[in-house]
Amino acid sequence: MSANAGSRTDRRPAADPCAGLPRLASVTSPDAVVLEELRISYGATVALDGLSFAVPAGGVTALLGPNGAGKTSTVEICEGYRRPDSGRVRVWGLDPQRDGAALRSRVGVMLQDGGIYASARALPMLRHLASFYADPLDVDDLAARLGLDSVRATYRRMSGGEKQRLALACAVVGRPDLVFLDEPSAGMDPQTRLAAWDLVEQLRRDGVTVVLTTHLMDEAERLADRVVIVDHGRVVAEGSPAGLTAGLEVLTFGATPGLDLAGLSARLPAGSTVLETRPGHYRVEGDVGPATLSAIGEWCSTHGVLPRELTTGRRSLEDVFLDLTGRELRP
Repeated sequence: MSANAGSRTDRRPAADPCAGLPRLASVTSPDAVVLEELRISYGATVALDGLSFAVPAGGVTALLGPNGAGKTSTVEICEGYRRPDSGRVRVWGLDPQRDGAALRSRVGVMLQDGGIYASARALPMLRHLASFYADPLDVDDLAARLGLDSVRATYRRMSGGEKQRLALACAVVGRPDLVFLDEPSAGMDPQTRLAAWDLVEQLRRDGVTVVLTTHLMDEAERLADRVVIVDHGRVVAEGSPAGLTAGLEVLTFGATPGLDLAGLSARLPAGSTVLETRPGHYRVEGDVGPATLSAIGEWCSTHGVLPRELTTGRRSLEDVFLDLTGRELRP
């Protein structure tokens, strides 16, 4: 499977670089990708340890995990670049290695690094790729949408954000049914990140299946219909962003650093916990309600503490991620 997207020949060109992207009426399976008990090791290092999950067709699935969790190995196996030691993967019902030729016209791949000639310039590279497909996207419109129309440097001399934008454009220029995006907005400034997000959202609206890896929790919360969190080569949680954070309320406030958390915790309703996330910043999780607010107020009043900037809300996807994978630094 190549690092760039392809298209089937029954599509007609569209002025909008994303208009008319393929809908998957011809696909009978509800899942675009199925992974079953994948295992792979590199020497003594176990990268995948029985990894299993499915990617529903026609939506955006975000693959999250700390560095070394197995994300890259997983995506490379799905793309056909690597074979697992054991287990099974199917993309549109086909083996991505054995049936790579059949999948090549339907799958786009955005590599985090590489896959583009060092001496290539953005527009000539896109036009070159587009020439391989019967019905590519309009190159000029796509380049303008991603801010590549004014980039004159060769790929070797492009900024990190420009390289990412070009890699994204290369992955979608052939109108794929399925796109793998490896950290699509890494290195981008806020404006171009929004443009990339808009493009991914357009792909979803047009029925394209998107699998993306990211370290940006706000990116996953905004774009993903489904999130798969992996750690140590296994799935530790999966579901929609709303489902993963449902029922997890949090209260935060500021106060004097080093409060007696054991004493405060004893006053909170059962099931609540309190921690100091950084000096002077406190978080209460669990059964957060009027009784929790009252208990904090009474305890602070008794101890002469003035709470500041008290807020309540649902825990974020980042909170869930850190709880599942740990808050300590990884080597």
